[in-house]
Amino acid sequence: MIDRRKFAGGLALTTLAWSRMVRAQPVRKPYRIGILNTLGVTADVLGPAPRNRIVAALLRGLRDQGYVYGQHFVTEGRAGASRPERFPVLAAELVRLQLDVIVAAGPFLPALKDATSTIPIVMAGAIDPVGEGLVQSLGHPGTNFTGLSNQSADLSGKRLELLKEVVPTASLVAVLWDSTLASGWRVADAVSRERGWKLLSLEVRDAGEIETAIKRAADARAGAILVLAGGLLFPQSQSIAELATRNRLPTMFGLRQSVEAGGLSSYGADISEIWRRAAFFVDKILKGAKAADLPVEQPTKFELVINLKTAKALGLKIPQSVLQRADEVIQ
Repeated sequence: MIDRRKFAGGLALTTLAWSRMVRAQPVRKPYRIGILNTLGVTADVLGPAPRNRIVAALLRGLRDQGYVYGQHFVTEGRAGASRPERFPVLAAELVRLQLDVIVAAGPFLPALKDATSTIPIVMAGAIDPVGEGLVQSLGHPGTNFTGLSNQSADLSGKRLELLKEVVPTASLVAVLWDSTLASGWRVADAVSRERGWKLLSLEVRDAGEIETAIKRAADARAGAILVLAGGLLFPQSQSIAELATRNRLPTMFGLRQSVEAGGLSSYGADISEIWRRAAFFVDKILKGAKAADLPVEQPTKFELVINLKTAKALGLKIPQSVLQRADEVIQ
């Protein structure tokens, strides 16, 4: 027969010993994930429900991987407020925090390359990861960088073709580009030579040169502008769109954010989808994978966006064939 008092006492001792053992086990602190976004202000990229749409896409991707904000991870974010001169400063700030991993938009990546060679960096849309020296190859990065390319340089020819459809009367197309997209200019130039199209190269090395460059395009009677927006030009999308519209020059950009800022059209990777997919790389790294061994992915979803409000301001009628192919038309 079981002695109930002895049994109860033994059970209490067992429970006490187990509770002490549980308390003695170290509790894993939440992972700390850094976020660097080019546009907007820092307040918009912080917390479990960030106002910034593409950062919210990253957190949605992490939730899909089973991560709970505050329990499994927290974020440390910075936004560049469209000021490229601040990018190195903000990148250095995050690196000093010794984070587990950093997710960053393309224009921030060169600054991160200068700031750290040890913290894993997930590229949320690199412009030209091999050309910029961020990775050794797409298949085997070999550095602390991995993630996704946005194929911006490779798509320059396609954007030029679309722009010629949007503005078929443009006998001369100006191409506004900075040194971070020299490869994009070469692609556009090659396509124009094959098609017998005329291009006007407008290379800028400083944001202060943008207004003069656009005036050159207007004086040369260019019919449209293809904007190859790299690290210098992308943060200036709104001012470029305003200057181009003022000079009655239709624009083609690489990302929808530039059309939302007033540009006429864009064709490129779906950046929200790229940030959502970046969570896959974050998960792999937090589970022990090395960035150097994770192949860089290319985007699979592209979108054509047209701004009809800007078209109206330009007095331009968008061909129906283009509107029917658009993924989104901004009224």
